[in-house]
Amino acid sequence: MLARVAVILSIWLAGFGIAQAQEAESDSMIFAPSKYLLLDKGLQFRITKAINSMYNFDFPTAERDYAVLAIQYPNHPLPEFLVALGYWWRIEVDVTNEKYDATFVKYLDRAISKAEVMFDADEENKEAAFFLAAGYGFQARLYSERKSWTKAAWAGRNALKYMDLSRGEEEFNPELLLGDALFNYFSQWIPENYPLLKPIMALFPKGNKKLGLQQLEQVASNAFYTRVEAQYFLFRLYASEEKEPLKALQISEYLISKFPNNPYFHRSYARHLYAVGRWTEAVEQSKEILERIEAKQTGYESNSGRYAAFYIAQFNERMGDRVEAKKYYLKTLSFGEESESQESGYYLHSLLQLGKFATEEKNKPLAKKYFKEVKKYAKRKHPTHQEARDYIKKNKL
Repeated sequence: MLARVAVILSIWLAGFGIAQAQEAESDSMIFAPSKYLLLDKGLQFRITKAINSMYNFDFPTAERDYAVLAIQYPNHPLPEFLVALGYWWRIEVDVTNEKYDATFVKYLDRAISKAEVMFDADEENKEAAFFLAAGYGFQARLYSERKSWTKAAWAGRNALKYMDLSRGEEEFNPELLLGDALFNYFSQWIPENYPLLKPIMALFPKGNKKLGLQQLEQVASNAFYTRVEAQYFLFRLYASEEKEPLKALQISEYLISKFPNNPYFHRSYARHLYAVGRWTEAVEQSKEILERIEAKQTGYESNSGRYAAFYIAQFNERMGDRVEAKKYYLKTLSFGEESESQESGYYLHSLLQLGKFATEEKNKPLAKKYFKEVKKYAKRKHPTHQEARDYIKKNKL
């Protein structure tokens, strides 16, 4: 249990991704050199396009620029870390897909190895410690998704250790603040949501969710390397934990405007539009997602399709168009089966609605089939499970 708690904290503490580069004012700008490559404003200016391409899922363009960076700085962890981050975003679109795991870990290991050489040469090197914290932190995130708890706990402990060692350089503060923000939020959130873990969480410093959100906002506004990652965490927290869907929508709307081909931001934007009742716009975005899946656009796959098809189905049901609603609920099931997401809420609710339609259409065998599938895939405490049982009993299926 302790290992699992350590993993949970390390995942959130290690939100050190390389974020959107700030806009440069002019191609002729001259920057003073820094002793740390991360703080070199000239480099930040030069890699803006590459990083923005990465977040926009134009990985070939980004990786060509990263290859040039690797030639210029062959012993520095930054190029390999940037490539690894690109693979993390490929994974993030559908975390159940393990296709990119080995490549992601390979580039992280290379970045960690180069950072270790830098750190061994100078244990006061804050930049080396930063990359070690980031590298191990991302490994902890992946291993926890794969339920490799021992590996995740080991990587998480290393991330925490090097995070502490990377402190002390004032210019790094906006980047390091992301770790503090996530720690503050989740070290309070975990005992609130998992009371049995309170004794274990007492071993950690006391957190403050409100302060954590404020710090995330600071990072989202002021950081260079961790800006987009902070915005990512913010819209997720505002949507699910803080129950502030308008704030979540505002952030996702900004991100999709900056990175219009990022499928994760795209489906999140559609989701937040739907959550605030802007259904027509949500349907427009959802149809565009489905078109991009059909066109096999990079990153657009069945997981995003499951979201999009469900929003369209719900909209048509609200509008009284059962034919279209049924069509898109069936698409939701198809995408869910393709991504092996039968236990997801959208899949279960689609089964339930199709079962209700079949019941109303006096097709008892089909209704029974759908409700039995709800019971098969839903946990007993899930509301769809209870509702399916009630329908079976009420209609003598």
